[in-house]
Amino acid sequence: MTDTQKTKKEYILEAAAGLFHENGYKATSMRGLAERVGLRQASSLYSHYSSKEEMLRDICFNNAHKFLDGLVAICQQGQGPIDQLRALIRLHISIATEDATSIIVFNDEWRHLSSEPLTEFLDLRKEYESKVRHIIQEGIDQGQLRRIDPSTVLYTILAALRWLHYRPRKIVETKDKNVLQEEMEILLLSGLKEEAVSTPSLASSQK
Repeated sequence: MTDTQKTKKEYILEAAAGLFHENGYKATSMRGLAERVGLRQASSLYSHYSSKEEMLRDICFNNAHKFLDGLVAICQQGQGPIDQLRALIRLHISIATEDATSIIVFNDEWRHLSSEPLTEFLDLRKEYESKVRHIIQEGIDQGQLRRIDPSTVLYTILAALRWLHYRPRKIVETKDKNVLQEEMEILLLSGLKEEAVSTPSLASSQK
């Protein structure tokens, strides 16, 4: 979206994400936000946002729904578990390179949400994880994936994908997304597939 296509509220939210990323949520003031968007008085922001926490809520929930809605769409396509995991990798690459600053704030600053929105946010995250865990379990049940604890697989995949959120500019500039996707698939899926060569046991390696 170009600057001319952005609404004032979207422009303010983008500026807020930049300051939350640069200074941290707690150290960011409404005055600083007003200066960043070219407003003389912080009070002018209140016609768009009632507080900086409302901005943080929008950043966190907008991104949470990007991931969850994207995952729901993947599940509705009727593909097998491995293809769904491939699509999941594509989803993370796409979101990570689309709006890097907002994603970093989503990852790092959600803890500053107050009680009620924090509970709702964590519920969305649990729902996302549950859906991915279900895909993994289906792959195991169908004999496509190795019998590894689905939670171990889930958090290993998510942890491996998380680095994308912190180096997106380098990725965009130096790496073709299709190549990146292929590399991530090899790293994350090859060891999970049932036909993958089993890791030698300690006993056999000592013979």
